[in-house]
Amino acid sequence: MPSSPFENLYLKFRSSLGRVLLIADPHIGFEMSRGIRIRTHLEEKLADFINDTGPDLLIILGDLKDPLGMSFTLKRLLMGFFSELGDTEVVVTKGNHDGKIEEIGELFPNVKVVDYFLLDGKLFLHGHTKLPDVEFEEAYLGHIHPTYSIVRGGVSRKAKVFMRAGKFLVLPTINPYIEGFDIREGIRMVPFLRHRKSVELFLPEGVYLGTVSLL
Repeated sequence: MPSSPFENLYLKFRSSLGRVLLIADPHIGFEMSRGIRIRTHLEEKLADFINDTGPDLLIILGDLKDPLGMSFTLKRLLMGFFSELGDTEVVVTKGNHDGKIEEIGELFPNVKVVDYFLLDGKLFLHGHTKLPDVEFEEAYLGHIHPTYSIVRGGVSRKAKVFMRAGKFLVLPTINPYIEGFDIREGIRMVPFLRHRKSVELFLPEGVYLGTVSLL
């Protein structure tokens, strides 16, 4: 049986609200923005994956959509995505690509669009703005789609990674068709992390790559 295209590109944990599925940067509708003529049906595959996982709460760390505007076609894709999720509770922490996303979210009583979300001492946000003035024990964000080049046998391969910077954990994009930014480039796009000198990296399958200097 083939593995899921979303395999290991997410986190699952238990909370006071039940089972949580955490994903980042789906970029639904990316085909429209990036000149891809073949429909990938990403939104349908992602909805199927979420339903198979069966969370009580889905948290999306921003950039639910890719086009900056809200065309009729994109609206149809997003409405189809949320409809497929049924009554699963969904929180979207609004990203820089998510303009007018509230127009869709407000049509579904189980969908909440917010700037950030606090749950059990954990802070969830996209990562493109300053930190909110709230107390938290650890934070989860997306935005930069972290990748790292791994050299094996003289061959370099760029891989998606989870990136930890102190109490901040950055998730890779859940979109299997989008690669991402090298960590040294990407971290400069997060206002509260851009001065970090080193980070810890993990491959999606859980392999610890160690501490990597950003200098």
